[in-house]
Amino acid sequence: MKNKKVVFITHAAVIAALYVVLTYVANMLGLANGAIQVRFSEALTILPYFTPAAIPGLAVGCLLSNILTGCALYDIIFGTLATLLGAVGTYMLRRIKWLAPLPPIIANTLIIPWVLMLVYQAPGTIWYFMLTVGAGEIISCGILGMLLLFALNRYKNVIFNND
Repeated sequence: MKNKKVVFITHAAVIAALYVVLTYVANMLGLANGAIQVRFSEALTILPYFTPAAIPGLAVGCLLSNILTGCALYDIIFGTLATLLGAVGTYMLRRIKWLAPLPPIIANTLIIPWVLMLVYQAPGTIWYFMLTVGAGEIISCGILGMLLLFALNRYKNVIFNND
């Protein structure tokens, strides 16, 4: 018999590690910078659909990614908060598969533009940043995240089984 706490912590740790690695890959490919930012790691925000362990895993992964990639303090705090809120929202909507990617898209679209304007003093309007951040999140969470959801759904009982 598996210890549920050990399985939970292991799932969370693996998700956090994957988030960090995928963020680095997007950074190396230049996809995490520019007008429309596509973080492959944001596709993982679909994982609370399968397991609540993804909530702390995503939050810790985002926190570590933002620290390790040299983000400003408020970006570390509010970027992690946006990911945490998105993960909780995805978990809450897990019964409706097609709505699962919406919470991280909405959380990041509402929070991150303010970080870009106030912390990094990027030139542009709040509406421009909401449009560009939202577009990147739709690609990352809406498209890549849903592809991941359908790919993992076949194996959910093997990968995410907590019995």
